[in-house]
Amino acid sequence: MSRTATTPTLADTDLVRLFDQERLHDRLAAGALPDWAREHYETFRADMLGERDGTPFPCFFGVDSEKQGWALYTFVPGFDDESLARFADVTRAYLRTQEHHSPRTSLVAFFRNVDGEQPEEHWHDRYWEVLQFLHDHDPEPWPEAFPADPDHHQFEFCYAGEPVFPTARTPAHDRRHSRFNPHGLEVTVQPRSVFDGVTGDTVAGRRAREDIHDRLEGYDDVCPHAHLGDWEDDESHEWKQYVLPNDERELADCPLEVRV
Repeated sequence: MSRTATTPTLADTDLVRLFDQERLHDRLAAGALPDWAREHYETFRADMLGERDGTPFPCFFGVDSEKQGWALYTFVPGFDDESLARFADVTRAYLRTQEHHSPRTSLVAFFRNVDGEQPEEHWHDRYWEVLQFLHDHDPEPWPEAFPADPDHHQFEFCYAGEPVFPTARTPAHDRRHSRFNPHGLEVTVQPRSVFDGVTGDTVAGRRAREDIHDRLEGYDDVCPHAHLGDWEDDESHEWKQYVLPNDERELADCPLEVRV
């Protein structure tokens, strides 16, 4: 993406805000994003709109969101309390306004890599630190309609009174390429409403999952993970899909400590 440096680089505090695609591209063209933020987004966009070995990115919800310009973005400069508090504010703002953008609008958060090269377990822990912070500082009570026990098959993470599906990509997922971002932690937040009409109990939803499964087989160097399921499935646990293992290991216990 071409850059013409005509404006100062945005300060860290100015990065943790909601950017729509037009505004973000304007900032990129002006050279206003720091290198780490620019690299994060440009890699994300290339993945969403490109192919790997002839296979498009598996999640066509994400592909369509980027292609149509529906997504919103934010950039988080670290994992300190101030940065995470700003991210929490942005996430609440997104959930309040998401429906005014598009029914399929997601929030993509790019976290600056302040840790250097780290093993998969590190990124797994970082991800759950972010969710734990959101939960611990949630101004809204856990919605009564959703189980607060991660062992319940209908548990899903809730924030600001909304059930959300927050998935991660990390630098350690070098075999599960659909979950790989070389520049640091990337978290995509989607409220449950994004999946209206395409849940597993609908024809469109079943077809979508079959297509995603087929793409995963061509895109990743490992088989589609056994944890991939659907919220309505009594045998699946949605939290296990949030940050999948790089291999075929199965996850046992949810790291999130839910306080109701």
